[in-house]
Amino acid sequence: MCALGCTTTPPPPETIPTPGSLEANQLGPGDVVEIKVFREPDLAGVYRLGNDGEIEFPLVGAIKVSGRMPEEVATELRTRLADGYLVDPQVTVFVKEQNSQKIHVLGEVKKPGTFAFESGMSIIQAITYAGGFTKLAAENSVVVTRVRGPNDTRTFKVAVADIQKGRANNFELRPGDIIDVPEAIF
Repeated sequence: MCALGCTTTPPPPETIPTPGSLEANQLGPGDVVEIKVFREPDLAGVYRLGNDGEIEFPLVGAIKVSGRMPEEVATELRTRLADGYLVDPQVTVFVKEQNSQKIHVLGEVKKPGTFAFESGMSIIQAITYAGGFTKLAAENSVVVTRVRGPNDTRTFKVAVADIQKGRANNFELRPGDIIDVPEAIF
């Protein structure tokens, strides 16, 4: 219990994590894949993942694709096609459009917006896509918000000007990150 004069302050942002291996090709709603089965042109097709994350594939029916890597989807299709339909099917899944994985850049940048995530994407790359900082940007107070689950949101304070000058390591982004560039206080 708090006596008079107590204030509540939010916890400080977390420190910058070390870059991990990102799964940039993980599929999600809105992505477009092309599926081919060797020597079976009638089974080839292009599919857009709906909000349910599934596609309807000939002979197999509905298959969950969202949240999986293309290789996992190909393996499941091979297994299901081999179960009474084809002998040793060779299936490939190509990502034609990856619309589900984006990053968002807000605040004091010249062109705020949503940009396609790329494997190994850094905060410098994202700021560059957004046209760079405005004159009012607090370049060493950039905040990255990362939602990892329903009750797991993390924030990171990133000193982008220090990264640009070689005084700090670059910050690797993940799909869905929100980059907020605040206004400098004069």
